[in-house]
Amino acid sequence: MYLSLCFISFFLLMFTSLLSFMFSMYCIMNDLVYFVEWEVISLNSSMIVMTLLLDWMSLLFMSFVMLISSLVILYSEDYMMGDISLNRFIFLVLMFVLSMIFLIVSPNLISILLGWDGLGLISYCLVIYYQNVKSYNAGMLTALSNRVGDVALLMAIAWMLNFGSWNYIFYMHCMMNDYDLCLISFLVVLAGMTKSAQIPFSAWLPAAMAAPTPVSALVHSSTLVTAGVYLLIRFNKAFPNWLLNFLLVISVLTMFMSGLGANFEYDLKKIIALSTLSQLGLMMSILSLGFADLAFFHLLTHALFKALLFMCAGMVIHNVKNFQDIRFMGNMSIFMPLTSACFMVSNFALCGMPFLAGFYSKDMILEIISLSNLNMFMYFLYFFSTGLTVCYSFRLFYYVLWGDFNLIPMFKLSEESWMMIIGMLGLMLFAVLGGSMLNWMIFSTPYFICLPLLMKMMPILVSFLGLWLGSILFKYSINYYFNLFKYYGVIIFSGSMWFMPLIFTKGVSKMPLKFGMNSMKFIDLGWSEYFGAQNLYFVLMKLSGINQWFQVNDLKSYLIVFLIMLILIMFII
Repeated sequence: MYLSLCFISFFLLMFTSLLSFMFSMYCIMNDLVYFVEWEVISLNSSMIVMTLLLDWMSLLFMSFVMLISSLVILYSEDYMMGDISLNRFIFLVLMFVLSMIFLIVSPNLISILLGWDGLGLISYCLVIYYQNVKSYNAGMLTALSNRVGDVALLMAIAWMLNFGSWNYIFYMHCMMNDYDLCLISFLVVLAGMTKSAQIPFSAWLPAAMAAPTPVSALVHSSTLVTAGVYLLIRFNKAFPNWLLNFLLVISVLTMFMSGLGANFEYDLKKIIALSTLSQLGLMMSILSLGFADLAFFHLLTHALFKALLFMCAGMVIHNVKNFQDIRFMGNMSIFMPLTSACFMVSNFALCGMPFLAGFYSKDMILEIISLSNLNMFMYFLYFFSTGLTVCYSFRLFYYVLWGDFNLIPMFKLSEESWMMIIGMLGLMLFAVLGGSMLNWMIFSTPYFICLPLLMKMMPILVSFLGLWLGSILFKYSINYYFNLFKYYGVIIFSGSMWFMPLIFTKGVSKMPLKFGMNSMKFIDLGWSEYFGAQNLYFVLMKLSGINQWFQVNDLKSYLIVFLIMLILIMFII
C-alpha cells in the first residue's frame, strides 16, 4: 500500500509537471494569458466566482513545484521507511503541494488566502511530525510568525473592498498612486516578509528544520518560503518607491545576517536553511530594484539546487545515524562518492560556479547591481554576502567531504537506497542544465550589461576572496590558534542570527506569559476564588450544615426556638 501510494503520487505529479511545462512553453511562444472564471454558485444577485490565472509564469512555477515534489516523494519512500504512518506523511505532502498550486494560479486575494493559510497549517503539521518538545516549539514559532502575515493579508482583503473586487490584477496600473493601493501594497509586503522570513521574522526558518528532511527539501526550495517572493513578484507593479526602498534595506540586511550566521553554525540542516534565507534576501532585493523577472529566474534556479542540497544532506544524516552536527561527519567523498558528487554540484551551483544553474541567475543579478544606482553601503553588503556564501560552502566541504570521520570507530555507510539515488540524480541533471534552459526560455532578448573590467570581474573576485577567508578561518580554528575568547562576543552575536530568535520569541512572549501566569495565580486562583466560587462554596456549606443540624435535632431545636421566642416576648411586654 505504501509503495503504491508513493509511486502513484510520483507518476501523477511528474505527468502533470510535464503537462504544465509544455503549456507554459506554448504560452511563452504565443504570448498568451488565460484568465479562467468558474461560477461556483449564484444566489439571487450574488455570485461566488473562482478565478484562475494561467500564464507562462504561473504554469512554469507550477511545473517546477510538481517536479521537485514528485522527486521528493520518491526520495521519502526510502528515507521514511521505518515510519508506520508513511501514508499520512505522503498525504500531508500532497496537500502541501496542492495549497502551493492553489496560491500560484490565483489572481484573487481571497483564493490566495486559502492557499496561503493551507501552507501555514500543513507546514505546522509537518514541522511537528516527529512529536517531541523541540518539534512542538519549532512548530508553534513557525505558525505564530506566519500568523502575522496572514493577518496582514486579511487586512488587505478588507481594504480591497474599497475597489469593489478582490482581483488585484485589475487595479495594478489604473490605481498606481492611489492611497488605498499603497496601503494594500504595504500589507502585502508585510505578508511576504513573514512567509519569506525576512528580518525581523527570520527566527522561524532555521527552527522549521525540526521537520523531516524530505519536507525541508520541499519547503526550502519551491513551496512555503518562496510563496512570499512569488506574491511580491505578482504585486510588483503596485509598489511605490518608498516601499521598494524599505524592502531593499530589509532584504539586503537579511542576506548579510544569514550569510554571517551560517559561518558559525554546526547543524547541517540549519546551515542550509540559513543559505536559503540568504538567497531569499537576494530575490527580495533584486525585486525591490524593479527586476521582477530576474527575481523569478533566481527563484526557479534556486529551487533546483537547494532541493538537491537538502536531499544530499538527508542522505548523509540518514547514514550517520541521524546526527546533524557537521563535526561528527567527514570523509564522505570516500565513503559515499555519488552523494558527494551531487553535494558538490549543488554547492557549486549555490556559489555561482560558471555554467551551473545558480551561475546564470546570480551572476546576472550581481552585474545588474553593479549597473544600478545603489549607494556604496548596499553595494558592499551585496558582494560581501556573496563572498560569505562561498565561505560557508567551503566550510561545509571541509567538514562533510574532506575532514576526518569523527562519529564511531566501527561504522557502515552505504548508498544502497536506489530511490533516494534516483531522486538526487534527477535533480542533479536539472541543477546542471536548468539555468541555461531557463535563461533561453524566460529572456527572449538577452540583457546587455556593459561594465568596466574590474566591476565585471567582481563576482568571481569576491568568490575567491570568500574561499580564501574560509580557508584561513578554518585553518586557525582547527589548529586552536584562533583566540576564541577575544572574539567570543562577535561569534555569539553572528552565530545567533543577531539575537533575533531570542528577541522575537522570548522577548515578545516572556512578558505576556508572565502576566498571564501572575493573573492566573493572583486573580483566577487568588482573590476571585476567595470572593467568588470558593467563598460561595464555604458559605453554602456552612448554611447547609446549620440546616442539617436543624433537621437532625428538630424537636430540641423547636423547643429551644420556642423558649427563646417566649423570653423575647416577655422582655418586650
